[in-house]
Order: sequence, then structure tokens, then C-alpha cells
Amino acid sequence: MDPQKMNYEAGQAQGQAQEKGANLLDKAGNAAQSAKETMQEAGNQMLASAQGAADAVKNATGMNQNQK
Repeated sequence: MDPQKMNYEAGQAQGQAQEKGANLLDKAGNAAQSAKETMQEAGNQMLASAQGAADAVKNATGMNQNQK
């Protein structure tokens, strides 16, 4: 095999490896963003649940002055 062809094929392989690496980084970034959004949603749900529980306790103990 001549050196020019070997250099060409090595360059092709390097380019393909770089493209695969970039694709993996994109996928990892997308997964991280998705996880962040999922955690934010879970946090919002927990906050809403905690607020609901606090309101229920206030109502049950008569501490909620806004309720009549």
C-alpha cells in the first residue's frame, strides 16, 4: 500500500473518530439537560406538595386566618 493512500485512510479514520466523539458529547449534553429538567420538575412537585401539607396543617389547627 502506498504512503499517500495510507495517509489518506488515516485521515479518514481520524475524521470519523472526531465525528463520533462530537456525537457522543452532544448526546451526553442532551442527557444532562434532560436530567436537569427532570430534577427541576421533581423539585417543583415536592415544593408544591410541601406547601399543600403545610396548608392542610394550618387548616386543621385553625392557624390559617385566610380561611373562613
